[in-house]
Amino acid sequence: MADPAPDSERDSAGSGPTPAVSAPSIVDAGLKGLCPRCGSKTLFGGFLSFAPVCTVCGLDFAAFNVGDGPAAFLTLILGTIVVALAIMVELTFHPPLWVHMLIWIPFTTIGVIGSLRLAKGALMAAEFRNAAREGRIDPHAEP
Repeated sequence: MADPAPDSERDSAGSGPTPAVSAPSIVDAGLKGLCPRCGSKTLFGGFLSFAPVCTVCGLDFAAFNVGDGPAAFLTLILGTIVVALAIMVELTFHPPLWVHMLIWIPFTTIGVIGSLRLAKGALMAAEFRNAAREGRIDPHAEP
């Protein structure tokens, strides 16, 4: 994971401080695929897959654990929207089932795929900015 050091002191390669660069906002990092450290457009290697490292500043993207978080958020958000719209269409127009399938399956698919890149990039940037890492239990802590 990323260390909590200031931007000017972070260096994933361990070769010393990197120059301070204005980090992009979480939304910009997600929308534009920007590296959360240097702001260059190197976050994604494919449409939905992260690049292994930033080719500009050397930040190791593989050290972050975005996992299934974005997919879970999108399932809840888009699922709620689709169900509400489907109920509204059903109560207003009473279409046959095949019309619902024709509308909502492509709408959901396009919505998830279109939003997943944004959500993955934003979650990666949030993990970097907050120095998120796996939780640990302190054996010396009082009960």
